[in-house]
Amino acid sequence: MIGLRKKIALFTLASIAMLSVGKAMHVRAVSEKVYLVPHTFYKAITDQESEKLINNVKVFYNPVAEQITLNFTLGQQNTVVIKVMDALGNEVLNLMNGRLDAGLQSLSFDTDGKLSTGFYFVRVSSGTETVVKRISVR
Repeated sequence: MIGLRKKIALFTLASIAMLSVGKAMHVRAVSEKVYLVPHTFYKAITDQESEKLINNVKVFYNPVAEQITLNFTLGQQNTVVIKVMDALGNEVLNLMNGRLDAGLQSLSFDTDGKLSTGFYFVRVSSGTETVVKRISVR
């Protein structure tokens, strides 16, 4: 309980220090110590996250019957490879290997009965990034 009181007191002191400095700062508590970290540090981290090439990958309908539909946002024009993998990581179906423009992508692929009932993974790769989503086939 005393540790919690110390942390609250340190947080309060750090907040007062932030107000007196007049700059946007974040309070970062690490164990018993409190650090003031410039806002630009956190902005750099969020900028890196937004610079991802592949964002918001959604696979539907799940479970899959005859068709796999993918929605995702591509940060810049690039080659995209979409594959269906089994639980051991073996490629079962190559859905796409081609260049796409930047922006929102909505792609549909027929499975043509090539997937038996079970669990699979859809792997979307572009550049050095890969996003994997689990699907089930009924």
